[in-house]
Amino acid sequence: MRDQLEQLNQEALAEIATTDSVEGLENVRVAILGRKGKLTGLLRGLGQVPPNERPLMGELANRVKESVTEAITARQQNLKEQALRASLLAETVDITLPGRKRSQGGIHPVTRAMGEITTILMGMGFEPASGPEVESDWFNFEALNIPADHPAREMHDTFYLPDFPGGGRRLLRTHTSPVQIRTMTNRKPPLRVIAGGKVFRCDSDLTHTPMFHQMEGFMVDRDVHFGHLKGLLETFLIRFFERSLPVRFRPSFFPFTEPSAEVDMGCLFCEGTGCRVCKGSGWLEVAGCGMIHPAVLHNVGIDREIYSGFAFGMGVDRFAMLKYGIDDLRNMFDNDVRFLTSQAVAGV
Repeated sequence: MRDQLEQLNQEALAEIATTDSVEGLENVRVAILGRKGKLTGLLRGLGQVPPNERPLMGELANRVKESVTEAITARQQNLKEQALRASLLAETVDITLPGRKRSQGGIHPVTRAMGEITTILMGMGFEPASGPEVESDWFNFEALNIPADHPAREMHDTFYLPDFPGGGRRLLRTHTSPVQIRTMTNRKPPLRVIAGGKVFRCDSDLTHTPMFHQMEGFMVDRDVHFGHLKGLLETFLIRFFERSLPVRFRPSFFPFTEPSAEVDMGCLFCEGTGCRVCKGSGWLEVAGCGMIHPAVLHNVGIDREIYSGFAFGMGVDRFAMLKYGIDDLRNMFDNDVRFLTSQAVAGV
């Protein structure tokens, strides 16, 4: 048996040395050391060995097992190192190549539209102003000629908050017009002011959200008339949409302007032939405007016999939808990375 064990050890070591894969080494281990392996088969013959030699044969069998195990482990380590070196050589990186830059995102469509509107109007002589988003009933309604029982209140689905500690209703502003009142209360004409920001109304569908953005603009000076307002808005629309489109003014009603008008421009998508966006009319409503109501001038302490003025307001979100081809207003507030990424890629 001694000769058989020593021969098994030599054959095993030779086979291990020539095996070139980890899987092959596992097959060698099973063939020699497994339950049905060659070493196990030899050990079953210990019963035929004289009793005085059995301990020596058992010790020799253990040395063979240890020798084979150590050889397999060393060969496995060697094969793994060879595989790693080959992988490194095959996957070399050219460190002189420029790195891959991660996208830094883009400007949100509403933010970009607000910036473009502001830039254009400032170039036409207007200065920006701001006001609080939590307003009083006076600045949001009454000073704008919308008393408590006025039917125009039904046009504004208002978020009311707990009253002010000293009394008086408190609410989230429904439009940016309170900035107009605050500015005219604290300053004297001539005035050319724009005010943009968030406004809030109880509404939510494809074209409305509970929070949206408006841009308010107004001018107060001597001898201001409706022709000034028309010229301003026509010029603004051409500059914002970067194309000349027909513009029309439809008579309308706003309690803080008289006369009042809705501003329509020719559809950007069908150019007047009629499509789904303009509902076949060929026109898109884009703003509301009018001459500041004498009652509003009286409420802020401006002499309406000397001064006159106009005001206009537009939905920034709607302007962004029209300019950037966005068909659902809610996309801009859902924080969907796919939408925001597509807008950044498009340069919005």
